[in-house]
This record gives sequence, C-alpha cells and structure tokens, in this order.
Amino acid sequence: MNISAQRQPDLAVIDYGMGNLRSVLRAWEKAGASARLVDHPDVIGPADALVFPGQGAIVDTMRRLQQTGFDRVIRDWTEADKPFFGICLGQQALFTHSEEGDTACLGILPGEVKRFRFPQDPALKVPHMGWNSVDWRQRLPVDTEIAATGDQFYFVHSYYTAPVHREVVWGETEYGGLHFCSAVNRGRLYATQFHPEKSQAKGLALYQGFVQSL
Repeated sequence: MNISAQRQPDLAVIDYGMGNLRSVLRAWEKAGASARLVDHPDVIGPADALVFPGQGAIVDTMRRLQQTGFDRVIRDWTEADKPFFGICLGQQALFTHSEEGDTACLGILPGEVKRFRFPQDPALKVPHMGWNSVDWRQRLPVDTEIAATGDQFYFVHSYYTAPVHREVVWGETEYGGLHFCSAVNRGRLYATQFHPEKSQAKGLALYQGFVQSL
C-alpha cells in the first residue's frame, strides 16, 4: 500500500507528563500517520487511533492517568474495540495488577505484571535491556512485514506481563530461560513490551502495519 497516496490517519498520542515523546511522534509520522500529543481527554477528538506510550514507574503512571481521566478514556476506548496501540509500560498498564508498588492497573486484560527474578543466575541483569527477538504466536494483518521468529526489537524493562488468557499473547520473548509475553492483541487492541520507535526498520514496519489497518 502506498501510504503517501492516502489520507493520513489521525493518531492521538497520550501525553500524561511522564517523559519526552518526540521520538514516538516522529516514528508514527514516518510510518504514515498524522500523530499529535494529547494531554487531556477533551482534546482527543475524532482520532482514528489512540496510542499509549507508557514510561517510568507504574505507580506514578496510574496516578497521572487517574488525575487526568485518561484511565477512563483508555478503558472506554478499548471496550469499544477502537484502534489502540500501547508501548512498553503502555502494555503493562492494561493488566489487572503490578508487583511494582503493589499497584492496581487498568484491568482491561486479566493478568499480572511481574518482576524479573533470576535467583539461579544472579549475573543476569535486570532490567532486561537491549535487542532481543520476538516469536509471534499469532500472525495478524499488522505484522505481515515481520518474520515469524528471529527479528530483533529493543527492550528496556524490569517487569513483564503474565496474561491469564493465552489467546491474547501476540508475541513471546526469551530472557534468562523465561519465555515472557512481549506483545498482546485483542481485537483492535495491540501492545508491545518493546519499543518499536527504537527498533529501526522492523519497529517501523510494525507501526506501518498498524497505520495501514486504520
């Protein structure tokens, strides 16, 4: 598909005051979208998709989402099965509960967010940081340019998601002998533990696939 020959989808990128999101905006724009930061639910408007690039600590993230009302917006948006893409902490926040700060999360997907622990090998570093491969357990229209296994993506995280229901597991990654859920999907909801905007060509291809699905 020639993205440039078509209308650019309007992406509302949630900015809840937890970091610089310019690299995320640039990546989505390069993927063919018209991306804009929204710092309050009232300015989302008739967006084609909602993007949640979470970062930092989940305790602070949930507090800011509740203060701004974005927690309700994300729940309503995903419940309506409108296009949504979560990134890093934006995947973790979708689940029921996080071990980080014993924090209640959005509860959109049943499951826990757990800390990496490797008592059998203290040399294994936490956070899990750097390039690692993803094995895609589902093949979806948005990932047609990604290999089923072996393609590398960029990770930075100390916690990982453990879904209750296997059917939401989109991709898995191995670290220290642990196979953890590194991407989830339910309907038009997509989220990745890794950072596509830091993952060069393959990350951009994933963003392009999402944009083309809108």
